[in-house]
Amino acid sequence: MSRYLDPPRHDVREVVARALAEDLTPLGDLSATLLPSGATATATFVVRDAGVVAGTACAREVLRQVDPDLEIDWGASDGERVGELASIGSVTGSLESILIAERPALNFLMYLSGIATNTARYVDAASGSAKVWDTRKTTPGLRSLEKAAVRAGGARNHRGNLSDWIMLKDNHLMGMSIDAGVALARDRWPGRTIHVEADRLDQVDAATRAGADAILLDNMSPDELRTAVGLVAELCGEGRRPLLEASGGIDLTTIDAVSHTGVDMISTSKLCFGAPTLDIGLDIDARATT
Repeated sequence: MSRYLDPPRHDVREVVARALAEDLTPLGDLSATLLPSGATATATFVVRDAGVVAGTACAREVLRQVDPDLEIDWGASDGERVGELASIGSVTGSLESILIAERPALNFLMYLSGIATNTARYVDAASGSAKVWDTRKTTPGLRSLEKAAVRAGGARNHRGNLSDWIMLKDNHLMGMSIDAGVALARDRWPGRTIHVEADRLDQVDAATRAGADAILLDNMSPDELRTAVGLVAELCGEGRRPLLEASGGIDLTTIDAVSHTGVDMISTSKLCFGAPTLDIGLDIDARATT
């Protein structure tokens, strides 16, 4: 399960390297140069508020890049729900190294755990059969990390980038019918998922008849969603039907009703955008400092 929740290792290494360069260029940590030579310590990552842990791979990589001799012991894994004041890990070694790594490690942990915690709220709020999906509305350069945090929160990932699959939105269909768009996509990119946006029932009908693999039901009320689900079921009969996604106007007050309409997925950008950070601190045990 942990590999499923981890972001790609190459992205972790690159993002952490950029974060450390931002903090340490050009002269390094000037404050750390004032510490006694050879001082060591043990520090503990403590969650100030209850939440869901994410970003341990990034925090671990920060500590590794700063000082590979630091000893790290995680007491919680990504995706784990923890209570207020829970200790989720500790690091032992050079006090100078710990202090250099402290802020970037906490930044990753707090930010990504915030997304995981926020995502879990949406997952918990959707008591129906539909699963919660994220979107491509992510922070530039941090998409794979944020999508891993979404997985840690219990939701699923929508496409990762524009090459993953074909999505025909209204702007793509200007001057082209849904049927023609799906046929052209199938011809040029065989094997790719073809996803069609529809905000009216006639578009749902057209996308289903054209053989779309997935249909995005955009800004529809719960009653409209149920009607669309029924229409697709009628058109497909006992055959395979397209994946049905509800999107638009989804928040914590609306997601439960949508989850009971028969759609398969509910997507919202609110999982990542606007997620508050989870308050996490690094407490250094003065008694363990030498």
